[in-house]
Amino acid sequence: MLLGTFAARRKFKDLNEQEVLALAISSEEDDARIYRTYAAKVRADSPATADMLTAMADEEMRHHHRLIEMHKRRFGDQIPLIRREHVAGYYARNPTWLIENLGIDRIRAEIVGMEEAAHAFYVNAAQRVSDADTRKLLGDLATAEAGHMRLGEALEAKYLPGDVRTEEDAAAHRQFVLTWVQPGLAGLMDGSVSTLAPIFATAFATQNTMTTLLVGLAASVGAGISMGFTEAASDDGSISGRGSPFKRGLAAGVMTALGGLGHALPYLIPHFWLATMIACAVVFCELWAIAWIQKRYMDVPFLRAAMQVVLGGSLVFAAGILIGNA
Repeated sequence: MLLGTFAARRKFKDLNEQEVLALAISSEEDDARIYRTYAAKVRADSPATADMLTAMADEEMRHHHRLIEMHKRRFGDQIPLIRREHVAGYYARNPTWLIENLGIDRIRAEIVGMEEAAHAFYVNAAQRVSDADTRKLLGDLATAEAGHMRLGEALEAKYLPGDVRTEEDAAAHRQFVLTWVQPGLAGLMDGSVSTLAPIFATAFATQNTMTTLLVGLAASVGAGISMGFTEAASDDGSISGRGSPFKRGLAAGVMTALGGLGHALPYLIPHFWLATMIACAVVFCELWAIAWIQKRYMDVPFLRAAMQVVLGGSLVFAAGILIGNA
């Protein structure tokens, strides 16, 4: 059985001092690699944060080298192969691919969490052991991690003064809006408004909730698929800077489908007028949500956004009712 499998994981309390030191050595090296990965990820849009991450990686490697020297003095040159995943209960690191696509604020928060987790682990571990030498070793490691935390604060003050951080945050916000909010909002508007006419025309023409539900599902899902592929194929993001076409297509497709499903699903209720009243209430909430998103992320005055959305939605809604009653 491989050492990295769950069944082969050892408890931290069963490690001897050499293995604890080897674990600290590998952990410091892993953290340095994580910092360098994040630095490469944000270099283009946030160079100051990338410089800070590179400096923190360099500091982690300095601690790594000091731990290696300590190991050589106490135990010799042969360092046991032991990593975080080999030890039950040892603090884990999130895979970089789960974090690196979530924006600069998420990466900064992850950095803080990394240092705090390492420090807290060593402090708690030192309190649980009885051997004086082992406790001193764990205390030294806790002190080193506390030093990392202070270093991170100092590096942030050096590389991210207020004006630089504001610029990077503004750039990150703009990228978030271009990649997620804008296509998602377009999808929500399309799904909420364009499906009003077919759904309510069917509802008033048939007064059959099951037929209306099926038409609503078809219109919503079909519009979501179409909108998603259209957005993804319209621009690869390399020139416009709008970001990943997959992300934009996903945002547009999902929000388009949700916009239509919101007022289609009430027709699961078999009573026509009750289902219709609930669907109308959902439409009202959808239109005001669209106006709020425009105000929140697009800096469109709320009243103007509300008038535009409500007016357009009301016209489509009225058209659906008139056609259904024709």
